[in-house]
Amino acid sequence: MSDGEEESSFLSLPNSVLQRHCLTSDLSEAATSEQQQLLIQTLQERVCEFQARLRSEDSAKRLLLQRLQTHDHQLNQDNHLNEEHSSINQEPQEQLRLQDSQLNQAVSPTGVRSSSVLTQRPVSKVPSQEQLQKGEGEQLTLITGLRTQVRELEEKLVDQTQEVERLRSELGATDLEKQLEVLESENQRLKQELRASQSQTTCSTGHCHQSQDVEALRGELCRKDEECREQERRLAALEQQVQERTGVIVQLQQQLEEAAQRRQELQLLRDGEETLSRQAALPLQVKYVTKTVEVESAQSKQALIEAQAHNQALQEQLSVQRQLLRELEQQLHESQRSSSQLRQQILVYEGEMERAQGQLEAEMQSLEEEKNRVIEEAFIRAESEMKAVHENLAGVRMNLLTLQPALRTLTCDYNCLKRQVQDFPYMLEKAITEAKQEICQVIGEVSSANQELLRKYKREMNLRKKCHNELVRLKGNIRVLCRVRPVCAGETDAADTKNKVTFDPDDDAVLYLSNKGKLMTFELDKVFPTQATQEEVFQEVQSLVTSCIDGFNVCIFAYGQTGSGKTYTMEGVPEDPGINQRALRLLFSEVSEKKPDWDYKITVSMVEIYNETLRNLLGDNPSEKLDIKMCPDGSGQLYVPGLTEFTVESVEDINKVFDLGHMNRATACTNLNEHSSRSHALLIVTVAGFNSSTGHRTSGKLNLVDLAGSERITKSGAEGSRLREAQCINKSLSALGDVINALRSKHSHVPFRNSRLTYLLQDSLSGDSKTLMMVQVSPLESNVSESVCSLKFAQRVRSVEIGPSSSSRRQAESSSTSSSPTHDGVELDSPPVTPVPLPISRASSASSALSSTSKTPTTRRRSHSQLSTDRQVDRSSPLVGDSGQDERS
Repeated sequence: MSDGEEESSFLSLPNSVLQRHCLTSDLSEAATSEQQQLLIQTLQERVCEFQARLRSEDSAKRLLLQRLQTHDHQLNQDNHLNEEHSSINQEPQEQLRLQDSQLNQAVSPTGVRSSSVLTQRPVSKVPSQEQLQKGEGEQLTLITGLRTQVRELEEKLVDQTQEVERLRSELGATDLEKQLEVLESENQRLKQELRASQSQTTCSTGHCHQSQDVEALRGELCRKDEECREQERRLAALEQQVQERTGVIVQLQQQLEEAAQRRQELQLLRDGEETLSRQAALPLQVKYVTKTVEVESAQSKQALIEAQAHNQALQEQLSVQRQLLRELEQQLHESQRSSSQLRQQILVYEGEMERAQGQLEAEMQSLEEEKNRVIEEAFIRAESEMKAVHENLAGVRMNLLTLQPALRTLTCDYNCLKRQVQDFPYMLEKAITEAKQEICQVIGEVSSANQELLRKYKREMNLRKKCHNELVRLKGNIRVLCRVRPVCAGETDAADTKNKVTFDPDDDAVLYLSNKGKLMTFELDKVFPTQATQEEVFQEVQSLVTSCIDGFNVCIFAYGQTGSGKTYTMEGVPEDPGINQRALRLLFSEVSEKKPDWDYKITVSMVEIYNETLRNLLGDNPSEKLDIKMCPDGSGQLYVPGLTEFTVESVEDINKVFDLGHMNRATACTNLNEHSSRSHALLIVTVAGFNSSTGHRTSGKLNLVDLAGSERITKSGAEGSRLREAQCINKSLSALGDVINALRSKHSHVPFRNSRLTYLLQDSLSGDSKTLMMVQVSPLESNVSESVCSLKFAQRVRSVEIGPSSSSRRQAESSSTSSSPTHDGVELDSPPVTPVPLPISRASSASSALSSTSKTPTTRRRSHSQLSTDRQVDRSSPLVGDSGQDERS
């Protein structure tokens, strides 16, 4: 019924309560019809499922029949094979007949006896053929019985299929479906009467009872469906048992075939035994003939001897065949026992199958009865419901007259809800848009918070690094920096120029090196990438350079293999100078800022250690050998007698000194570098300061060391004089490694005197100095092994603690209190020390001040305990000793 008809038919009913009752009854009626339709559809679907299952069962039965036909075909093939075996067994019998004929020819007088023997042989063969025929008859009987059982199983399966088809046909058109169709037509008629009358109402309670009954019917149908499914599962289990028992029958057939085959073999052996027994009697006849007939030819005698030998061999074969016969008889008995057991099992299985078939039939019968009972009950309930519907029809017609206002109100509410539903997609889209905006806003806030956290993290990392560097400085550790040189233009074409060095973008103190497929991690104080400039490198070391103005001893040395960039980092090129020239420029700048309160004097000397020999690079005779001696004033300091010093006051003076030193330094060509440094070069800068107002004196020394290449001798390709140079270089570097290991392990004896290099750097490594090591690394794949050695050595150096450094300054006797120009807090806490002695120099043409400086060396005072310790170490240290084996040689 449409909305227009309802509005036109109910205009005079004022009660809203009756209106709701009418709507409820109409809805319950519609729900009842829908439930009935759904019930019919459910039954039809289940019928389709039963049909599909029956089809699958038919296909499974066809497969079973095909397998049975295959087994029959195999049995026929086995019969053919048995016939072939019997034909093969006849061949030895024919051979025996030929041998008998030969014997008859050899013994002609005894022809009557041999003929009698020959006539007796077929008689002995008759029992074996009868037994064979008997065994074949038993086998055929057994096969026939098995085929009969298979046919019975097929008939049973056909009966089951027919039973299932009958059930399916009954389920397809049951009285319940017919009754449901009648109910549906009756409901349609009742609806038409309700629309026509429009003056009666139905009782809501009646419909409630009807819906309850429908629900009860539905539950009953569900329960019956479950029972049907249970029966189907049982049927499937029974079919599975049938298949298993069919497999057992097939196995039994195979065992029976094997038993028949063994029986045939046993029969053949028995026939052979009988034949041999008959042959065993022949030698006696021959012996008797030989006694009676004395006149024979030589050919007959030879034939007789051969026949006797043949009979002996046949007797031996007879004994063997008898043994085999006994074994085969035993096997035959065992196979007969197993076949009897199998027959008993077949009988047991048949009984079980009969019992299962009976149970199945009983269950099917009970299921049929239950189905009929349910249909009858449903029919009775439907009749009672129809009576109740007719009784309630009058009341429904009366109630319908009072439902018009309620229907109008519900119609208005329905239209409002309809409009709201139409507006719902727009509201949903608006809500989704707002949610997306909020999510994007939250994501933006989280992203900004993450950026802020990342910025704070980087700031904390830098602060931690600064604190770590300060802690290292206070502990006196040797700071270790690493610089990776870039790949040159001429190296990009080679096959082994792949870059093996990577950097951490978040931590500039970590270096990664790929070696033989493994990623090695090295942590140093700072790592300079390939694009780092000379200015960036100098920014890290300039604080150490300026501390020598305050009276500290500072040592900066570059370590690495040949061609890794040591000389470039320390000296640089004219347009981009290195640490040496930048350090002196910084000293000039700092000295000029402290004037006029302080008066500083900067002197420079250059020393080369070539083949364990000290050479003065600024002297008139660079080949002159120098020596390292102890100061005669008892201060325990070392100096080099005859070392030339130049006082420098400008950049031009520095360039002149550097040019002179480079001219005299030893270089040569190797496989790793065309201009390889073949010696250790030391630039010694001494800064002496005097404060005229306070009387303070400071004396600091800056050692800038460019070590020779640390590569292995085999890799550098050195020969002759180059080989001796490489051996001396590796010896000095090995001694440096021994010193580092001794300092790291805090040994009481440190082997400084094992090499000229370590002996000259004793002041820089013994605790009163600020030391920095610059490790140079090549990124090429061909230099990975040398890079690993250099970085491992750098990590060992980084762990060395040489103690906090102290400044070398003293106060004039006339002054009582003073303040230092820089680092006041450090100076007040430092122990009282004396200035470092300036090395004695020879007269040179640099300036007149140089001669006055080289005549009288200044000394510094050290604490009594430190001085006694140094003297004890120097007295206990041999000139050459405690040097570990060099891993690079």
